[in-house]
Formats: sequence, structure tokens, C-alpha cells
Amino acid sequence: MADIDTRFNRRTMLTGMACSSAMVLAGCSSETRSKISDRMSRIGLRKVDPEFNPKRIYAAVPSEEFPLPAVPFKDIDKKYYRQRVDFKTREKPGTVIVNTKTFFLHHVEPNGKAMRYGVGLGRQGFEWSGRAKIAWKRPWPTWTPPEEMIQRQPELRKWSAENGGMPPGLDNPLGARALYIFQDGVDTLYRLHGSPEHFSIGKAVSSGCVRLLNQDVIDLFNRVRPGSSIVVV
Repeated sequence: MADIDTRFNRRTMLTGMACSSAMVLAGCSSETRSKISDRMSRIGLRKVDPEFNPKRIYAAVPSEEFPLPAVPFKDIDKKYYRQRVDFKTREKPGTVIVNTKTFFLHHVEPNGKAMRYGVGLGRQGFEWSGRAKIAWKRPWPTWTPPEEMIQRQPELRKWSAENGGMPPGLDNPLGARALYIFQDGVDTLYRLHGSPEHFSIGKAVSSGCVRLLNQDVIDLFNRVRPGSSIVVV
């Protein structure tokens, strides 16, 4: 009987030690994962924020009036991807700020933040800068080239205001959305608008307007209220 008790106690003790060891190892494993996670965070290896995952924000948008194809975002410099950033400014929230040197558009948010977008700008000789208002905005707008542009490019006469302009669609130069810039109550003829030409982001290529990726201009359109200030510097 004593031998049985001894063997039983020995097995119980060994089992207990094994369980305790397993618990210790499990604890070490958890601690190790935690340390690795902390270290990855410190060196900047965080997971992509789902809100700004380029695969998601630049995916195709079949629900639009004219279904939008996905943006080949890998062909664009990552710094021009839409993202929320720290941004110090004296401008009040809701203001749109376009920096012609960095090719960034910031939509000012509270608490020192801004939504930042990459843009394409006017090529040399057609730049515009100043302070104005976004008087109104339109989804899938009609495009009517100004007379000055028609004089330079007579083939655009068919899309003049007299001829009703170019109807909305994927080939329309204003893209999926347009925000109209007025200064002192007068139309400047400059716009914030969408474009399918992803290769133009970060470059000076347009006739003075500020162009964004179609998916980005839809996002901006939903944030900006008519009457908001815009500053182009």
C-alpha cells in the first residue's frame, strides 16, 4: 500500500510539475509575442490602417453612375496615397489647402489633423494661386472648356458652352466629381476635380485645375461643404 501511495504521489507531483512548466512556457511565449509586437511597433512595422489600405480605398467602385475601375496605385508614389496626417495651420477646420510645391491637398480637421491627398497641378504658365471659396460642387459634372482653351485647341469647340459641353462619363476631364472655385463671387474657371490619369498625380500637367484620383475626389467631395475656404499657395 505504501508503494502504491508513493507511486501515486510521485505521479501527481510529476504531473503537477509538467502542468506548471507548461503554464510557465505558455506565459513566456505570450510575453515573447508581446515583446516582438512592441519591438515591431517601435521600428515602424505596424499593420496598414484598414481605413487607408490602398487596396481598399483605390478599389473599383461599381456602384457609381459610371462604374469606376480600380486605380493602379502601385504605379503612384506612396506619399501621394490618401492618409490622415498631423498638420499645423492657423486655418480653421473645413479649409482646403493646396501646396503647389509638395503636390499635396490638405482638408483641415480639428485637433491638428488633416486628410491629405496627392494632386496634379497646372503646368507652367497656367498656375493659379490665392484664397477663394468652393462655391458649389457636382457629381459627374458636364465639362465646358473656357474660350481661352478653345482658342488654343479649336478641336474642343464641339464641347463649348453653346454646344452644351461634354456630357459626364469616364472620359470627361472633370472625372467623377468637381468642386468649383469662386473668388469674390466670380467663377475663377478653376476646379478641384477627378481624373483617371493616375500618372499625373504629383506632376504639373493640367491647364490650371487641381486634379485628384477619382476615388480621392469622391472622398474629398463628401467632406467639403459648399462655401468652404480654399487656399492655394
